Amino acid sequence: MSRVQTDLVNVPKVEAKSILETKSLTKRFKTLVAVDQVSMSISQGEMFGLVGPNGAGKTTVLKMLTTLLAPTSGDAWVAGYDIVHHSAQVRGVIGYVPQLLSADGSITAYENLLIFAKLYHIPRRERGKRIHDALSFMGLDEVSDKMVREYSGGMIRRLEIAESMLHRPRVLFLDEPTVGLDPIARKAVWDHIQRLRSDFGTTILLTTHYMEEADELCDRVAIMHLGKIAAIGTPSDLKATVGEGATLDDVFVHYSGYEVDSVGNFRDVSRTRRVAKRLG
Repeated sequence: MSRVQTDLVNVPKVEAKSILETKSLTKRFKTLVAVDQVSMSISQGEMFGLVGPNGAGKTTVLKMLTTLLAPTSGDAWVAGYDIVHHSAQVRGVIGYVPQLLSADGSITAYENLLIFAKLYHIPRRERGKRIHDALSFMGLDEVSDKMVREYSGGMIRRLEIAESMLHRPRVLFLDEPTVGLDPIARKAVWDHIQRLRSDFGTTILLTTHYMEEADELCDRVAIMHLGKIAAIGTPSDLKATVGEGATLDDVFVHYSGYEVDSVGNFRDVSRTRRVAKRLG
């Protein structure tokens, strides 16, 4: 593999109060360093993307920030709360949509949201309106009484986002929100994610391996490789570091040594070139 470039791209920070910050955040699993000294700061209302192939450390970062995993070392704060020492407070101000579909298919969308309303301790007198508003916002009000197992993948994902937003969190974490969805469903989820920020000012941290998704949605992007942040900046500034006409795919190749194939997978460039040379 070609030598990975680790110099961070220096770009101006968004002029807003930081709502999420990490300093040398690290997670080890025995001899494996899954996340290695990650430091970043995210501003209030920002849409921030963690980009990289499977195994880069993106999901592990999210699991630490949502208090599902304790860091091995380093520090992190969400809305001013330390993720280790004030984990209950962190969970009260965040929403989290995991990569795998998690809504209960054996009940209706309304019933799924009602369970979440109770878990979040939303007062009984407010539950009905909150649920109705969430379903309407995500375009699911007309199918709220249908069993979720009858929903498409895109509809289930929108339901899960509605669940995560029911208690009006300050920060929303989305782990590969459109993985496995067809292009039309992906676009619908994109539209609703963008509305969350524009309508409610929600800060969103999402992981993705779709460069197009990161370019379309994110104010800033951090490219992760082997547990480290290889580069961070706005999509346009990152592309400018590579050269005129560069895409975010080109940026990823430049900073990680991997390339993105036609179906969105990552391939080791140097390995591919070695094989091609050996075969003549």
